[in-house]
This record gives sequence, structure tokens and C-alpha cells, in this order.
Amino acid sequence: MRRRAFVTTAAAAVAATAAGGWFVWRYPGGAAPAIAEVPTTTAKVTRTDLSTSTMVSGALGYRGAYDIIPQGPGGTLTALPQPGLVVNRNETVYEIDNRPVRLFYADRPAFRPFAAGMTAGLDVRALQDNLKALGHFTAAPGTTFTSATATAVRRWQRATGQAVTGRVELGAVTFQPGPIRINTVTAKLGAAAHGGEPLLTATSTTAVVTISVPTGQTYLVHPGDAVTVTLPDRRRVPGRVAYLSPVAEQPQQQDNGRGAQVLVPGIVTLDNPDVGGNLDRAPVQVSITDATVAGVLAVPITALVALAGGGYGVYKRSGAARTLLGVTAGLFSDTLVEVRGEGLAEGDDVEVPSP
Repeated sequence: MRRRAFVTTAAAAVAATAAGGWFVWRYPGGAAPAIAEVPTTTAKVTRTDLSTSTMVSGALGYRGAYDIIPQGPGGTLTALPQPGLVVNRNETVYEIDNRPVRLFYADRPAFRPFAAGMTAGLDVRALQDNLKALGHFTAAPGTTFTSATATAVRRWQRATGQAVTGRVELGAVTFQPGPIRINTVTAKLGAAAHGGEPLLTATSTTAVVTISVPTGQTYLVHPGDAVTVTLPDRRRVPGRVAYLSPVAEQPQQQDNGRGAQVLVPGIVTLDNPDVGGNLDRAPVQVSITDATVAGVLAVPITALVALAGGGYGVYKRSGAARTLLGVTAGLFSDTLVEVRGEGLAEGDDVEVPSP
């Protein structure tokens, strides 16, 4: 949960006591009654960066989900990939009748063969984009199947050991949005490949974390917030909140008869999308940074004393001398608090209770 950067005067005494700090009654004239002796030590005033965070649970996985569906006349499945395999452009996804079906990148599937005389279309542009990325198409990509397109197709076919025809049959390639990671394989070797029935499912190769934020904490989480993800092997990796759903998930009834906590799903992207390795649906912890301050003076939270007249103070120590200084408390982190006040500088000693 986020600690509030400022606490109301009425709650100051409770806040300081709960934080392990001191509580001082101020009387007219500045005199305070004697209090029981408490063992103390000192801590340094430091200049540092502080942040607050919200902790939520998450699951490491991969962005996107694609069904790989065979096209064309079909045939017998003679080779299938293993789950976890990453397939890049021009690599084989599966084989039908010992003929590789290769991966090309596009946002929409092919729906017809590619050959001279076909009408213009975005699918032709997708074919040319892929052939150009592979170094076979040298002209500017367009939507018309030209003689340059047929030449590029023949170069590609020759380079990949196919029959050189200058024509790409429907089903010879599968268009997917980018590199894919095989997730599940539902088809069986030796089975007939029929259009419309998925052979396998795949995802992108971009690792992401799905998070579930309790509705009571959604005001603390925003797209763009920096996060730290703790992986199952205890590595801590940085990322950002990419998306938070505007709709909460319908809670399920718990066995004790009480409703389950209502959660809002979201997605966290990782600064290094390859950090997940082969982990899929692995549970992780996500620390979402709520607020950050840089280069501020900070003291241990236990150094704070709450003043009955309002506000906070700290006891500054210099040898045997002990001076109560009023301070303004800023951001609270787990163990430190930002402080501002006259007479307090980096390196000063402040009084804290002994451990």
C-alpha cells in the first residue's frame, strides 16, 4: 500500500507512533513533562532518492495469441514444431507432404495464390515486403504483382530449395504479425491438414506480465508507471504498465460464501522482452512505483517526533547537545522519510530509538 506523503494534524500522533517514531506534547512556554527514558542511538541525515510503490501479483507470459490454420489444398502433416520453439521470418513452421510452410510477417492472412495477372491488393504488398526483407525484392514495394515480384519469388524459391515457378501457392507461407513462439500443438503427425482447423497455437516472442489490481488500488496504478518485476529465480527486472483495463473482472464466489475480491486486469511490458526465457504463466511479483523524489534529505521514519501543536520534528544530536528541530515530512518510503527544515543538513546525526 502507498504511504501518504502528508498526514493531517489530527492524525499526526497516531501516524508517528505507528511508524515507530516519538510523540512529544508541547505546552505553552515550550516546557514538556518528563517522560520515561527510552534507549536511543543516532542515524545520519542522507541525501537520496525515495519512492513509494504498490505490490500486486502477476503472471509472466507472452503477448498475443494466434491460431495457425493451414490453407490451400491441404495434405498430410509430415513435420510439426515443439512447444516453446521460436520461429522467425522464412523459417519452417510445419510441413505438409514434406513441403515446408514458411513464416512471413503480415497483419492479415493470405487468401489467394500469388501469380502474374492477379489483381492488386495489400496481400501483394505484404509478399513484397517479406521478399525485400530477405534481400530478394529490390524495387519499392507496392500492391501490384509485377515482373519484379515474379523475379523475387524465383530468387526466394531457389534460395530455399523449392521448385522455381515464380508463383506462390496458397498455403506455401503462413502470414503472422511477427516472430512466433509455439505454444500448443493440437495436430498429430500423419493426420490430414484441413483448412479451418487450427494445427497449433502461438504467441509473439515479447514477454509481458499480466497483473490483477484490486479495485481499491486502481487509483495507484496508471499506464506508464515504472515497475520492478521479481521473477521466479529472484531476478528483479524493470518494466512499465502498458495497459489497465477499464472493466473489472467478474468475481467468483469463494467456498466460504463470501464474494471474491474484484480485480482489474492489466499488462506490464518488460524493458528487456527476452528476459523471460522459456517461462510461461510463471507467477511473479510486481512492484509499481507510485511516486518518486530525487536528491532529497531523508531520515529514518523512527527519527520523527509528532508535535501536539501540529507537524513533526527530529532531535538533532551534536556530541552531548540535543536540539529539537521542526521539519516538514514529505514522501515516505519503506524505512526513510523525506524531511525539510531549517538547521538540518546532510551528514547530521538525528536521534532514533535503539534497536
